[in-house]
Amino acid sequence: MAFADLLEQVGSTGRFQVLHVTLLCIPVLLMASHNLLQNFVAMVPPHYCSAHSNLSQSQLSPAEIRLITVPLNEAGKPQRCQRYVAPQWHLLDKNGTSTSQEDDDVVLQGCADGWSYNMTEMTTTIISEWHLVCDQHSLKQMGQTIYMGGVLVGALIFGSLSDRYGRRILLMISHLLMAVSGTCVAFSPSFPLYCLFRFGCGMALSGLGLNTFSLIVEWIPTRVRTFTGTATGYCYTVGQLLLAAIAYFITDWRWLTLTVSLPFYVFFLISWWFHESSRWLAINNKPEQAVKTLKSVARFNGRHEEGEKIDVKMLQESMKKEMSCSQGTYSSLDLFRTPKMRMMTLCLSATWLSTSFAYYGLAMDLQKFGVNIYLIQVIFGAVDIPAKVVVTVCMSFFGRRPSQSGALIIAGVTILVNILVPYDKQTVRTCLAVVGKGCLAASFNCCYLYSGELYPTIIRQSGMGWVSMMARVGAMVAPMVQLTGDYIPWLPGLIYGGAPILSGVAAVFLPETLGTQLPDTVQDVEDRGSVKSSKVQVSTKEAMILQDTKADLLKQAA
Repeated sequence: MAFADLLEQVGSTGRFQVLHVTLLCIPVLLMASHNLLQNFVAMVPPHYCSAHSNLSQSQLSPAEIRLITVPLNEAGKPQRCQRYVAPQWHLLDKNGTSTSQEDDDVVLQGCADGWSYNMTEMTTTIISEWHLVCDQHSLKQMGQTIYMGGVLVGALIFGSLSDRYGRRILLMISHLLMAVSGTCVAFSPSFPLYCLFRFGCGMALSGLGLNTFSLIVEWIPTRVRTFTGTATGYCYTVGQLLLAAIAYFITDWRWLTLTVSLPFYVFFLISWWFHESSRWLAINNKPEQAVKTLKSVARFNGRHEEGEKIDVKMLQESMKKEMSCSQGTYSSLDLFRTPKMRMMTLCLSATWLSTSFAYYGLAMDLQKFGVNIYLIQVIFGAVDIPAKVVVTVCMSFFGRRPSQSGALIIAGVTILVNILVPYDKQTVRTCLAVVGKGCLAASFNCCYLYSGELYPTIIRQSGMGWVSMMARVGAMVAPMVQLTGDYIPWLPGLIYGGAPILSGVAAVFLPETLGTQLPDTVQDVEDRGSVKSSKVQVSTKEAMILQDTKADLLKQAA
């Protein structure tokens, strides 16, 4: 008897599983809100230098004051970071033009008296509150990089702690950390403290993602794991749409942050009800607690008699099969020891890094498209739905390698083409960006499955941990690349578009896995493609292993 048989005995798809998965999925909706929150709380409003202090009591209208204090740029709009050293009174002529001297002779200075903001979409943002503009504008990107750094650190910390102390307790801690950090962000008195608490939110996000998906897949049977994993992924997609709706009605950045953070106090209280994974309890030498948990689930599912038949001896017998593949000691170094493993890991690293890099490069800079930011957030979120469906069909009919490579190359091409489109062609620019973002979402979907099929069973989790780390590195670097646009306007687009194309080419060197057996050892990987390892159809048993793998990969998403 395997552990899956015990799960069937207590009810594998009963009331407990339905309620358990539902309660775990609800917080996923707000995970997207925190991940993309900076699009709204750090929105850069139109701004220009405030008038000279001696003009504050004048009888001039705001438009007249702006006319004599702020020069216009080439587009005829007020310059953002410069003003006249002295008010240009002659510009108040009836024609509003200079009549006494050439504009070239006018001396300009920085915004010595601060800035004035045109708050049309948000009433307040961290940009307007702490004046993160002009010489300080790079701090906006730094804030997002620090947040992504928290996501990376959280993955390293919570990943190891959850294997040692359990999924449930770490999920509770993650909920509380997100609630407290998010609340502290909302009340931050300064930008450094804002960054510190956002780092905490990033750590909590990783803990939530890892332990939520672990608890989901470890309490449901193999036959529904793929469906459940896909549904959970779509919760994140719906969360992107939810963020746009919340931000539309709550336009103060502090209240917006508080709104998406306070529910995690409720989620923390709900998480006390969750049952620890019996599979984890059994593997970590806690058979009595595992049996107690299984009996509790059996009672909840109305299978009291079947649950009472389970004892410690039966559980230990079932776990022998579960532990058979975990014998031996392996490390991340095994990903690079042999030629094919080394090439495969390098290609997958490039694929994951560039996918995440370009994805967040697009998703975290919505203002550059010149479209209503709430509308573009909805469009960017909605495009994930068809993109994931299309790539799933392509992977099944055309294979993993062409799907992975094609999604990346198409995404890169659309980003590069967007560089050539004039800024005033907003519809064309937006359509190209949406196609690119959809392809990158499809690439993410393909990455999880493809990587799990490529790595052998004995080091699959190590491999997935490595490539997930590369993805987070890409997400950290993405905001900082936008700063290169200050020197060469088209350089960020070139980098964001070039990276997916190069990694798409690298993906061509990966072996195809459609219809092949899953490798169990490093030697299986080295032999793949040779005569003695010919391509065969996946057996029923292997298909079940594949579904397990796909579900396990979801645990790496954060």
